[in-house]
Amino acid sequence: MPANRLDLDDALQAILEDTRPIIATERLAVTDALGRIAASSVLAPMDLPPFPASAMDGYAVRCGDLKGDPPYRVAITGTSSAGHPLAAAIDQGCVRIFTGAVIPQGLDAVVIQEDCNRDGDAVIIRERVRDGDNVRPVGHDVRAGAQILAKGQRITPFDLGWLAACGVDRVDVYQRARIGIFSTGDELLDPGAAPGPGQIFDANRMTLRALLANLPVTVRDYGIAADRPEAIRRLLQRADWECDLVITSGGVSVGESDWVKQVVEEIGHLDLWRLNLKPGKPVAYGRLGRSAFFGLPGNPVSTIVTALLLVKPVIVRLCGGRSADPLVVTALLEGSLKHQPGREEFQRGSLEDRDGTLTVRVTGDQSSNRLASFTAANCLIRVGRDLGDLAEGSQVDTLPFGGML
Repeated sequence: MPANRLDLDDALQAILEDTRPIIATERLAVTDALGRIAASSVLAPMDLPPFPASAMDGYAVRCGDLKGDPPYRVAITGTSSAGHPLAAAIDQGCVRIFTGAVIPQGLDAVVIQEDCNRDGDAVIIRERVRDGDNVRPVGHDVRAGAQILAKGQRITPFDLGWLAACGVDRVDVYQRARIGIFSTGDELLDPGAAPGPGQIFDANRMTLRALLANLPVTVRDYGIAADRPEAIRRLLQRADWECDLVITSGGVSVGESDWVKQVVEEIGHLDLWRLNLKPGKPVAYGRLGRSAFFGLPGNPVSTIVTALLLVKPVIVRLCGGRSADPLVVTALLEGSLKHQPGREEFQRGSLEDRDGTLTVRVTGDQSSNRLASFTAANCLIRVGRDLGDLAEGSQVDTLPFGGML
């Protein structure tokens, strides 16, 4: 693991390389697999559709029977509806057919009903017809043996639909990662408690639980540790025994009451401490006796930003998944943006489409304690470490929350 004070991208790459993915698996019903990480690839057991099917309501015909120019008059000799195919091959005439129904043997195209007029036991076809029109051939969606789910892929609602359509009812997934969290600080209280002098309510654990809610993890909340080495050591050792990854907030800076860094180095080791990042410079990463460890800053905005940019991608890897780079969207800056060169910065922004042009503006004061900077935000604005103040109209990179939450 490289030395500390890394840039964000280098730190993330180093931590991902150090991450030891879970290897234990379980077999789940497809109905219970949403959001889990596939532990093995799944191949389609059948062609989909398994028979040539009509893509529209209309009339199934044999193109060779339609001589010359339209209109054509063709006798109707049967009906094929979804789940009720015609058993016999069709030697002459056409068949009334509905969407999803089997194309009867001997017929090769479907004329949509809007291009036809019914005339008793016959149909008048007003348009020219080509072989294969409105027919879904066997395997049009997927061929038997093709991969429909890849190992390491996080299972989405669309994957579930495809698995179900192919008749797959169970999949192998990695077991959920166990994530332990706690905050540190004598000043912190849980919401609902009566605050004393100088005390505030802990927002970080609530926010972290919510940020991790859609990941395949089990979160164990160990509460708030007092600013005493023995209290922090006790919780870290318990969490280390019970979890795969332990995340703390607060106590990793350089204050006299910041004990987390010291205690972690006593019972384990730190590989990284402090980044060239704003907000979120005092981030620690290392290992306890059994588990990996993240020490996040105590300021709420710093906790959120580092959780989005570092912790979530690492947890995806820990769970056996493939970490993807966040979506980056270029936009024009509305108003100016203040930035001191030296550290890469992620400011909270509001991204909008203004008549086809993407624009973004900063959501007010960007102090790392101000959760209010997130209330109107839908993205992070990425500002390179070598840049200074940015003028209105500057092109900037944004990371929409939709790809990160």
